[in-house]
Amino acid sequence: MLTQFPEMSTDLPVNLTNQQNWHMIWLSYNWTSDNHTATAIVMLKRSPSLTDKAKNYIKRLILENKFEDGRIPSETDLANELGVSRTTIRDALSRLELEGVIYRKQGAGTFINEAGLQIHTRLEEIWGYETMLRAHGYEPSVQILSVEEQPADEKTAGELNLAPAETMVVVKKLFLADENPVILSINHIPARLITDSYTPTDFSLPIYRFLSHFCQQHLSYYLSEIVPLVAPDWLADTLHLARRPAAVLSFKEIGYNQDNQPVVKAFSYFRDDLLRLRLIRRPS
Repeated sequence: MLTQFPEMSTDLPVNLTNQQNWHMIWLSYNWTSDNHTATAIVMLKRSPSLTDKAKNYIKRLILENKFEDGRIPSETDLANELGVSRTTIRDALSRLELEGVIYRKQGAGTFINEAGLQIHTRLEEIWGYETMLRAHGYEPSVQILSVEEQPADEKTAGELNLAPAETMVVVKKLFLADENPVILSINHIPARLITDSYTPTDFSLPIYRFLSHFCQQHLSYYLSEIVPLVAPDWLADTLHLARRPAAVLSFKEIGYNQDNQPVVKAFSYFRDDLLRLRLIRRPS
């Protein structure tokens, strides 16, 4: 059986400083019974920093309309309520301001930015697509279309620092929103990076979690190129696009590990009739 561990609740109690700090660990247990071997994998999630906890708590209060007239209480009042320092509150509010959730008026105070609350997905952050779809109000699911070993073409070999025709694992996944196809992702992972045995269903994990668990690679960031394109027939068929020709938004990305080495090449294609990606742009 799978060992159960307590998991941190996202409903953060006050006082925040009483929260324990868990670390990200993969524990593997193996045992044999009746000539069968089983493995249990347990992941302990590291809790957010105190500033992140304060930011998430304040944002939850904003989403629940707990602040009258759209005004955020003073740093001192928030610090007393949450049992943290004013510096922690100041940093939390700065992050919310950077996200566009709040804005500050000199001499007047801090206020909720209603326009910023329309941003469900921050493009500069790495999100699992199921989490993204859930944030947009959909019930997400994922289908593994194929998992194949293929030789790297010349361009991909150069992008991932591979030998010519080196073997890659190519994974195609279809993400559905309320059972409607909305995102197709195609990931190319160098086969030599995969250190643990896997099954196709293991690719149901977000790719950054697969890299962490099966490759011992931490995905630090993506270098992303956003490209609008006219969907070719194979893509339009996969995404069930009725209108032809149809435009889709695509991401071409190279993911890098903690040593700044490329570990994955990814393509993602989005239906813009079901999923709209917004961002806040500011003067430089």
